[in-house]
Amino acid sequence: MTHEFKDIVQQGLEAKRQGIKSVLASVVALDGSSYRRPGVRMLILENNQMVGAVSGGCVEKEILLQSQSVFKTGESKIMTYDGRYRLGCEGVLYILLELFQPEDAFEKAFSECIKERHSFEIHSYFTKNEGPTSGLGTFIKLKNTIFSFGSLSEAQSTHLSVFKQTLPACSKLVIIGAEHDAVQLCKYAALTGWEVTIIAGVKEAKTIENFLGASDFYAISPEDIDINSIDNQTSIVLMTHSFANDLRFLVALKNTNPNYIGVLGPTKRREDLLAQFIEYCPDVEDDFLERVHGPAGIDIGSETPQEIAISIMAEILAVTRKRDTISLSKKSGKIHSNL
Repeated sequence: MTHEFKDIVQQGLEAKRQGIKSVLASVVALDGSSYRRPGVRMLILENNQMVGAVSGGCVEKEILLQSQSVFKTGESKIMTYDGRYRLGCEGVLYILLELFQPEDAFEKAFSECIKERHSFEIHSYFTKNEGPTSGLGTFIKLKNTIFSFGSLSEAQSTHLSVFKQTLPACSKLVIIGAEHDAVQLCKYAALTGWEVTIIAGVKEAKTIENFLGASDFYAISPEDIDINSIDNQTSIVLMTHSFANDLRFLVALKNTNPNYIGVLGPTKRREDLLAQFIEYCPDVEDDFLERVHGPAGIDIGSETPQEIAISIMAEILAVTRKRDTISLSKKSGKIHSNL
């Protein structure tokens, strides 16, 4: 959800620069089940534009209506949305509505936090009673500094319940390769909200303009890859379509800690790749080898580059979130894991 929150903050700050008020809506509690879980947020601008969503589209109109009193009075409040009678979702949402008006120092601190890929904490103080209540509000901790989205101090809110959330760095995908299938994977990863870096060969004629949604593009040799930019919120897919180049890049990545490495091709190709990799790097940790997945993707009968991209992204999500890939219709119990 980090990329959603990042977009909300950026657009809220831009609205503030234009003199447009905005209201932050945060789902802080849930009784039963719902489309999204607590921690999801959206922004409502004074001109009735909305950024993000907290459901599949059914709750947002009510939030827009309820936010008008916050624009008018400036008072934060709690609203509830009972989906049991309206939608059959069997859940009651508790949503905190507050003006989004952080102090000026927040923008620089937030920008640095995102750029440096630090995690951050959000504390939203609430009650399950509808309407305005003293102390309602959200605070965000960036490194060692706490910022309020309103004018409250956290000490004024401690008599209320608190929803605490830690958001990690934005999920990042490093695609090593620049062929047509890499273009499609980049497009689908960006659509999912991931930051995408393309690493092409030094003689590659393509540029970042060829990769819709890419954040960065580098035409470099394997030995020049910046391993310091690869953390445990990073996934990597090797798709150079060259066994030798894939091997060179894998060797260059041996001291990194990504959460997923995918390789294209049949199982035998992966086994041959790892066998030669171990010859070059005999001291490699087993944990690194266990992160290598090939053939990359889950079995959904993919044929086209677009379908293969969906298959790969599905496996990356499943691996990083420690899920078995089964049809939800065959899953017993809750869809979402416990908070």
